[in-house]
Amino acid sequence: MSHLHAIILGIIEGITEFLPISSTGHMVIASSMMGIEESAFTKAFEVIIQFGAIMSVLVLYWRRFLPNWSFYKKLFVAFLPTAVIGFIVKDVVDHLLGSVQIVAWALILGGVILVWSDKIFAHLTSMGRKTSDLSYIDAVKLGLFQSIAMIPGVSRSGATIMGGLTLGMNKKEAAEFSFFLAVPTMAAATGYKLLKIYKTIEPAQISTLAIGCFVAFIVAMLAIKFFIGIVTRYGFRGFGYYRIALGIVILIMIYSGKNLQMM
Repeated sequence: MSHLHAIILGIIEGITEFLPISSTGHMVIASSMMGIEESAFTKAFEVIIQFGAIMSVLVLYWRRFLPNWSFYKKLFVAFLPTAVIGFIVKDVVDHLLGSVQIVAWALILGGVILVWSDKIFAHLTSMGRKTSDLSYIDAVKLGLFQSIAMIPGVSRSGATIMGGLTLGMNKKEAAEFSFFLAVPTMAAATGYKLLKIYKTIEPAQISTLAIGCFVAFIVAMLAIKFFIGIVTRYGFRGFGYYRIALGIVILIMIYSGKNLQMM
């Protein structure tokens, strides 16, 4: 993986991490199309640079992370389901990360759900529950929704937002809670991946990771502001249509004989 690859993937990660269109799915597709060789490092890279993107949450929402033990406890409780389930099925998830076809179907299904949700939850544009209104049981439910996103193409933010809407949160609050929940989730995922590769990582790969994380951090700050503005005004329908269109294009390419699998 070259530094140019790292920059491109960092841009993709920064744009897609907080949009309900699946950052992992887009990176799997992009890696496949650029012919990046599948290895322990490339799979770890796709996870680790997500930490660069979520650092933008700490910068933009630093006031929400000031000592507030109720907020922290709810985040921890919401994080637990993904941590436990992720540890149990980690090998299956690593295997799925190489399948562009799974990504395509997940994009389409998730897109249909987003379009449907915009109609069902239209009343939650401005009114609805806030993060402070959530109980610890609600936090567990949100964590279970987030764990669905271990399937590549589902979208971590999309799954968490959908969980928030089903609990009666308004769209802006649901989106922002998905940002907050990303912090412990991706910090844990990054730490786990680093532990797996730190003994074999090379100096050149450290710089590649650093570049990817930095680019993802800068781009994600812009993407968050864009996303909140769009969601508040127009909802999720546009993202749903995009997912459906992208998934269909990928399936057409696969079934027409084009090799999009990881090299």
